[in-house]
Amino acid sequence: MAYKSKFKSKEIEGLFEAILTLKNEEDCYRFFEDVCTVNEIRAIAQRLQVAKLLNEKKTYTEIENETKASTATISRINKCLLYGADGYKLVLERLAGK
Repeated sequence: MAYKSKFKSKEIEGLFEAILTLKNEEDCYRFFEDVCTVNEIRAIAQRLQVAKLLNEKKTYTEIENETKASTATISRINKCLLYGADGYKLVLERLAGK
């Protein structure tokens, strides 16, 4: 069964289509530096790192110390891992398989 997003729109589909055209890390840097602020890129990167550490069963304190993420951010990401759309899980599994 295909995943049905609550946020689906033509604009978001266009964004994802654009992201899927990126071929390598340099393409990603170029695109995301134009599309996002530095703080937005850092926040997304931090969230992924938090998800990775939660997946590794690290404690909130360990994660807070390592990433400087707030406990509210860590808690939100933990909820996504437990009850979300499995996007973090999908990416973490694929990264682990590299």
